[in-house]
Amino acid sequence: MSEALRKQFNARFTPERYQRFLRHIDEVAGTHVGFRNCETPAFFDEDFLDRLAADGCELIRQLVDNPEYRAVSERSLPERYRVPNEARVPMFTQVDFGVIRDQNGELQPKLVEIQGFPSLYAYQPALAQAYIDAYELEGDLRYMLGGLTPESYAPVLRRAICGDHDPENVILMEIDPYRQKTLCDFLLTEKMLGVRAVCITKLQKHGNRLFYWSGGRLVPVRRIYNRAIVDELERRNAIVPFDWRDDLDVEWAGHPNYYFRISKFSIPFLRHESVPRTLFLDQLDQTPGDLENWVLKPLYSFAGLGVSIGPSREEIEAIPPEKRGDYILQERVNFTPVIETPHGMTKAEVRVMYIWFENEADPLPVTTIIRMGRGRMMGVDHNKNMEWVGASAALYPARQ
Repeated sequence: MSEALRKQFNARFTPERYQRFLRHIDEVAGTHVGFRNCETPAFFDEDFLDRLAADGCELIRQLVDNPEYRAVSERSLPERYRVPNEARVPMFTQVDFGVIRDQNGELQPKLVEIQGFPSLYAYQPALAQAYIDAYELEGDLRYMLGGLTPESYAPVLRRAICGDHDPENVILMEIDPYRQKTLCDFLLTEKMLGVRAVCITKLQKHGNRLFYWSGGRLVPVRRIYNRAIVDELERRNAIVPFDWRDDLDVEWAGHPNYYFRISKFSIPFLRHESVPRTLFLDQLDQTPGDLENWVLKPLYSFAGLGVSIGPSREEIEAIPPEKRGDYILQERVNFTPVIETPHGMTKAEVRVMYIWFENEADPLPVTTIIRMGRGRMMGVDHNKNMEWVGASAALYPARQ
């Protein structure tokens, strides 16, 4: 942690500056941001962020480069969501690390989640810059990774999402996008790239091609930046106008199969010092006696839905045998409070965001998302009515 920057920020903080920051990010996004942004950015050292980026890259490569894992992960794909023409690599991957201190007081990362699905690629750099601008932070503070700058990042994101296509023929596909909390990211994606958010239920299928309405005409879809989460589609009983198994005349900016292949399903197969012990529930010889130190997670829920910290034996035994393969039991990561705030020390989770092009040897780390909290979990529901918690960004001083 950069303690000098932390003390300087805390000394200069006022509620008025925070309100100015919130107004500023709403103005930049073109909408009111629908989730809580923390009062403060996180100040990390570049070496620590580089380490997280390298660890995440290694974890992704362990899965993608392993033919045995690819074969095993076939069972993670529900048949009705198996999309043809799968890409060799996941274009977008998120690796979430909890931050702890070891016995020597050094910061260490511990894996919480890994997901082959896009995140806030347009919003997050804007949020980081908003902290700098609204709080008038001094010094050469940076927030991009992988040697990128905000200027060099834009063409990388354009290449990933649009490929070689006119943005008019590329869509950000979501369910009811203008009612999602992540609308801020969708609008900034359109602002950056000219790619519009389109509701998946409003698409039209003619033959093996998809179209959307714009300006009173049907526009052909050549490429899809998919942000539609399967479990949300199912919860809403959404009627999708195509079959995911169709051989559509369309490119995927982030192939949907990786939502399943690189997910909680993957964690038991990873071997790395940052990965806590993780087991499929149906492969347990016996239920651990110290369940208070474990977390029960359904494989494909999103945003923490269905996660149980310190589950009871009765809760585990209530899961039918035929459903146990859909759950993992993971050793609990006890985040160390590492960020000093006026409300006490606060825990941090760091999401490293990657873009991986098929012709590149490695995933490219591009930036981070920070979540801060003092509750049992980092999500909003576990940090209600608290201050100095929520979504944030990592800033780091340039090396001298």
